Amino acid sequence: MVPKYVFFTNGVGIHRDKLASLESALRDAGIERYNLVRVSSIFPPGAKIITPKRGRSLLRAGQIVFCVLAQTEANEPGRQMAASIGLAIPADSDHYGYLSEHHSFGETDEKAGDYAEDLAATMLATTLGLEFDSESAYDERKQIYRMSRKIVRTQNITQSARCDKNGRWTTCVAAAVFVGHTPVPIT
Repeated sequence: MVPKYVFFTNGVGIHRDKLASLESALRDAGIERYNLVRVSSIFPPGAKIITPKRGRSLLRAGQIVFCVLAQTEANEPGRQMAASIGLAIPADSDHYGYLSEHHSFGETDEKAGDYAEDLAATMLATTLGLEFDSESAYDERKQIYRMSRKIVRTQNITQSARCDKNGRWTTCVAAAVFVGHTPVPIT
């Protein structure tokens, strides 16, 4: 099965129970009605990015849905946390791209998102044979990626929050949700 479409979503939930906090975050992201199966981080060749609204219209409640899911939770009052999904798509639509999950504490949306995006781009760059210094700043590597014309797009979706001041569980989620699977012919 290879997904035709991918949509990105995020959410935050707060509740006295950890599991209910996750449910609330999934509800905020609009994906609570599906049986989510976490998968590793390959962006399918030729997949198209669609809106969450369009993606949810193609799914049914109770359906088994594959996704790359980043999740961070805490019950420490005031603790900053983030969950982020990074994406890197190659210029060659017949080649797969990368999705990355990043779960962090003490990072803003921007910092966590940049890290996740960098991670996805770095994983893709290594499979494309791009040479770069992995210790250099992301902005420097990003220039190399762009100049190579082998990586056409990077982006991220991130959800951050401060843990509830009363110590209730707070959960952040970010997800890349796969839709419209087609069978792969056996050769």
